[in-house]
Amino acid sequence: MEQELPQTVSGHQNDAVEDDDDAPTLSLEALEALKEFLTEQSHSLNDTAGETAPALISEDWRMSQFWYDHHTAQTLAQEVLTLRKSDSTRVACVACPSLYAYLKNIDSDVSVQLLEYDTRFEQYGSDFTFYDYNQPEDLPFELKHGFDIVVADPPYLSQECLEKVSKTVSFLARPENPYLLLLTGEVQKERAAELMGLHPCGFRPRHSSKLGNEFRLFTSYDPETRLGGWDN
Repeated sequence: MEQELPQTVSGHQNDAVEDDDDAPTLSLEALEALKEFLTEQSHSLNDTAGETAPALISEDWRMSQFWYDHHTAQTLAQEVLTLRKSDSTRVACVACPSLYAYLKNIDSDVSVQLLEYDTRFEQYGSDFTFYDYNQPEDLPFELKHGFDIVVADPPYLSQECLEKVSKTVSFLARPENPYLLLLTGEVQKERAAELMGLHPCGFRPRHSSKLGNEFRLFTSYDPETRLGGWDN
């Protein structure tokens, strides 16, 4: 499918040019917008070259939904699959539906549970569990301590939200040496360490929509040469 230029750049695309001497010119602002648009398209094509990205449900910003860009989602999915020791390994994705989609796209047999507030994801059937972070442990009993890998992305950057999500992570994770991954803002670094004993990695998550806050990936285990290692 051909990409259309944003209207702020292309203006009225069907306007005829009657005289070459009177050819329309773009303002500096429009030129910058065009340059940014073409750069983003180039990066998108490079990121997805040779790979098929899964179809994603559209973001709902009212629920603080911002999907990872292709490189971030692919990197996280590959890390989770690297940590997966056997077919019986169970993965929980807490409020990170785009990661769920990428995991299933790479390996449809991976056992992964999506915990999410947005009921549009009920289309995933038994892989979906309704989750409200305000009720962090109001979850089916069969999920308790049932997951080897737990990836969480709190919807808000508040201390309260992280504290409640950390309770959910504790509820889900197996008692013995679970792998925990947390994606949240740089501002939560000290709280992530205090609440869950997590360390920041060198890898920097990015989103399809440009966000003003600096995001980090925190883990409970040393990824060594992966994910840029621990960044202490």
